[in-house]
Amino acid sequence: MILIIKSLDIERDNMDVLEACKEEMQFRRLSSKTRDTYLPFIRHFLEKHPDPKRISKKDIRLFLEKYKYSPGNTINVVHAALRFMMVEVLHKNMRLGLRYAKRPRRLPTCLTKEEVKKIIESIKNPKQRLIISLMYGAGLRVSEVVNLKPDDLDLDNFIGYVRSGKGNKDRLFIIPKALIEELKTYLSNKYLFMGNKGTHYSIRSVQEIIKKACKNSGMAKNVHPHTFRHSFATHLIEEGNSIVVVQALLGHISIDTTMVYLHSAKSTINVKSPLDDLSLS
Repeated sequence: MILIIKSLDIERDNMDVLEACKEEMQFRRLSSKTRDTYLPFIRHFLEKHPDPKRISKKDIRLFLEKYKYSPGNTINVVHAALRFMMVEVLHKNMRLGLRYAKRPRRLPTCLTKEEVKKIIESIKNPKQRLIISLMYGAGLRVSEVVNLKPDDLDLDNFIGYVRSGKGNKDRLFIIPKALIEELKTYLSNKYLFMGNKGTHYSIRSVQEIIKKACKNSGMAKNVHPHTFRHSFATHLIEEGNSIVVVQALLGHISIDTTMVYLHSAKSTINVKSPLDDLSLS
């Protein structure tokens, strides 16, 4: 079966389609990571099939078959990239009826509350300690915490806002009551946590803080910045909070993404941050 692309108002060669894909991605505010992932596959496909007005299902299937044994989730990414081109740019419904095995979902590394407390208390620098405490206490990604600005915080109501987070979506987060007074001392900065070069603290610096803290605290687990976000979500569920509430606080589009924390756990705005239970010394 041949899919005849009739919906375009002008004739397009493969480079026109590639540029149209770029423009559509920008219009839809896809992340730079998604754009950088999709475009090479689209470009490669168009190099093999230079006439975008006639693309067969067989062409797409054969192209996907090349990635059948590629590592990780590659074939699903290629499928998503081609589907974006066909549906969003060429305006054709691409139903291939293909099924690919899902990658086994690994449970994220999760710390106990005592382990979180031990790591945080091993950090002696006040600003560094506050950064890690807020990452855990609010469930923030490392990119989100370093980009926070004073205007993003509503300390009176114990909430903050991630502006244009993952997927270019704003979301609300909770601020631990235990951190309010410390946070007030950083409100005069351009960014909440300033680095040495007149801009925000770097992600690399946060990674180094965690690496050093884990070494000093004798932590054997493989801990990275996202581990604190995993632990935040798991501890909220252990405390009986709704999976829907946790989904909203994490900013997950699909509740399936949040459901993984049900397996990690041993058991709205009114949610109390787990950091407030740690009694940090």
